[in-house]
Amino acid sequence: MRRFVIDRVLSPGMSVSISGAEARHMVRVLRLRPGDRVVLMDAGGARFQGAIQSMAPRGVRVYVEVPLPGPPPSPVEIILCQAVLKSRPMDFVVQKASELGVNRIIPFFSARTVVRLDEKRHDARLHHWKEITRSSAKQADRRAPAAIDPVRRFDDLMKRLRKEAGMKIILWEEEDTLDLKRVFRETKEKPGFRTVIGVVGPEGGFASDEIHLAGEAGFVPVSLGHRILRAETAAITLTALVQYEWGDLGRTGLVSPLDSPR
Repeated sequence: MRRFVIDRVLSPGMSVSISGAEARHMVRVLRLRPGDRVVLMDAGGARFQGAIQSMAPRGVRVYVEVPLPGPPPSPVEIILCQAVLKSRPMDFVVQKASELGVNRIIPFFSARTVVRLDEKRHDARLHHWKEITRSSAKQADRRAPAAIDPVRRFDDLMKRLRKEAGMKIILWEEEDTLDLKRVFRETKEKPGFRTVIGVVGPEGGFASDEIHLAGEAGFVPVSLGHRILRAETAAITLTALVQYEWGDLGRTGLVSPLDSPR
C-alpha cells in the first residue's frame, strides 16, 4: 500500500483530507480510486490503514480504519547540524540524511557560509526542506519525518547544544590527530549513549575560533581521513557510518552495542 504523511495525530474512525501536491499526485500519477487502501503515517509516528472515500485534484478524503505495526525505533538518535549550502547540495543533504534516519536537522550560518537568506527566502527554504523530509519518510518507511529547525547562527547553535548529552563531534579538515574510526572504537568500549550530534561545516570549512567555540560546548573535532570531501558528501558519510555502527544499518537480529549488558 502507498504511504502518506498526515500532520496530525490520528485514531480509527476519523476522516482526514489530503490536499495540495500530494492529492494531485494521488489522482493524476498514482491513479488511486475510492475504496483503495493506503497507509497513513501520523504526526506521532503511528500508522493506520486508511480507505479512500473521495478523490479530486484539490483534495482526497481518507477514512482511518485500523492501526498498523510500524518499523521499530532506531537504537540511536542522530542530530545533524549542517551549515547552509547552495540549493542543490543542501537539498541533497536533507533528502539523503532523512532517508538514512536522521532525527533532526539543524541548519546554521557560520563565518564561511556562502549562502545568506532574508526572512522571506528563509521561510521558503524551510518549507521546501520540510517537504523533502516528508517525501523521504515515505521513501525510507520511517516512523516520522525528520524534524527541521529554523536556521541559526553558529554561536547560538553552540549555546543551545552545550548542555546536550551524547557523542558530540564536529568534522574539521585540519584535524590531524583524531579520526572518526578512533572515536567510534573508543566509544564502543564505553557504550550507553543514545544520541550522536554531528556538525558539518560549509564549503569553506570552519574557522579556528569556531572550532574553539565548539570545543567549549563539548564537541570533539575529528577528521574523515586523508580525503577532502564536499560538505554534502561529508554529512552523508557521517550519517551512514553512525547508522552502520549503532543504528538501522546494522544486521537484523543482532543486539546493538547501545543495548548490550554493562
